[in-house]
Amino acid sequence: MTKVIVTGAAGFIGSHLAETLLEQGKQVIGIDELNDYYDPIFKRKNLAHLQSSPNFTLIENDIQSLDWSKLLQDVDVVYHQAAQAGVRASWGQGFRAYTERNINATQVMLEAAKDAKQLTRFVFASTSSVYGDAETLPTHEGIPPQPVSPYGITKLAAERLCGLYHKNFGVPFVALRYFTVYGPRQRPDMAFHKFFKAVLQDEAIPIYGDGQQTRDFTFVKDAVAANLAAATVPEAVGEIFNIGGGSRVVLAEILNTMEKIVDKPIKRNHIEKAMGDARHTAADVSKARQLLGYQPQVSLQEGLLQEWQWVKALYS
Repeated sequence: MTKVIVTGAAGFIGSHLAETLLEQGKQVIGIDELNDYYDPIFKRKNLAHLQSSPNFTLIENDIQSLDWSKLLQDVDVVYHQAAQAGVRASWGQGFRAYTERNINATQVMLEAAKDAKQLTRFVFASTSSVYGDAETLPTHEGIPPQPVSPYGITKLAAERLCGLYHKNFGVPFVALRYFTVYGPRQRPDMAFHKFFKAVLQDEAIPIYGDGQQTRDFTFVKDAVAANLAAATVPEAVGEIFNIGGGSRVVLAEILNTMEKIVDKPIKRNHIEKAMGDARHTAADVSKARQLLGYQPQVSLQEGLLQEWQWVKALYS
């Protein structure tokens, strides 16, 4: 039986990925420290359905405290989804959590991965935040990264470390630069979750800046499909891929779509633009399409509907 590790298994993308891997009959070791960056109750809920599977094992610990050489002895694939997320919280006092959880934790894993005989793939979850305010839209992987947030800096550093370990020791890494992933189980600090929750509680939605910023939104199931392809396609090793939803949307338009879904007007509260937020993101996913066979399946309308149903159930 194929044995895989998913770090950040209690998180938004990690829990979906672990679930799909279990459905495919894999043996899954989930690693998560369940820290309090957001309420661990959400993470426990994400884990509940995983823990009903006999093929799932949870290791609740900090990545840097584990014996990785022992862990990786009989593991085929590592999906490294764990990270300290959040652009706005990465300034100031909070920065150390980003260097520890994004850079140092990844280095510890790579150091063990270089001697792991059975490891066929190390899939690293990167982010569109490495591009910052990219001058070319849609953005392809050849564009020089210019992060505009400390978070983006730490994710780029971790991604570059993967590249070094690949070049020098043959660690079979693949990096996936996610563009704004959304869907059921989305973190409570992320926009759509916050927006839908505000609608439920009849509060105004906070909009940073003028609402004309654009994002490329990726449904979580599409991000999962990209991970599975990245772990199996031979040509993917050593490569970096953009994983986007294939459509760039203005935030103000999304609110209109949300109004149709929730069937009532949404109150908006414009606040100052946040430091470190990119103005526009758009993914050129042609490389992922060619090499990984990546094809986003879920439209924004359908994906938002699924997230709305989940948020309603969560807070009911």
